[in-house]
Amino acid sequence: MSKYDRILRQVLSGSSDANIAFDDLCGLLRHLGFVERVRGSHHIFRKTDVTEKINLQRDDGKAKVYQVRQVRNTLSKYELGGGV
Repeated sequence: MSKYDRILRQVLSGSSDANIAFDDLCGLLRHLGFVERVRGSHHIFRKTDVTEKINLQRDDGKAKVYQVRQVRNTLSKYELGGGV
């Protein structure tokens, strides 16, 4: 199982939203084809055919819990989980 598969499972399971590393979540989104733009402390991710923007901010090295939920909802809505 690759690093990204492990992170994707962790995000989609919803069991440990408070323990997702910010850099890992950003890496997962880039791996899934999202394009990142940084404006100050905001990391904004866009992808063709995905209406929503994903906006992430670092919180002591972790991703914010509500933002992890937003990522999970977006990945589920557009079936970007890759069968994991």
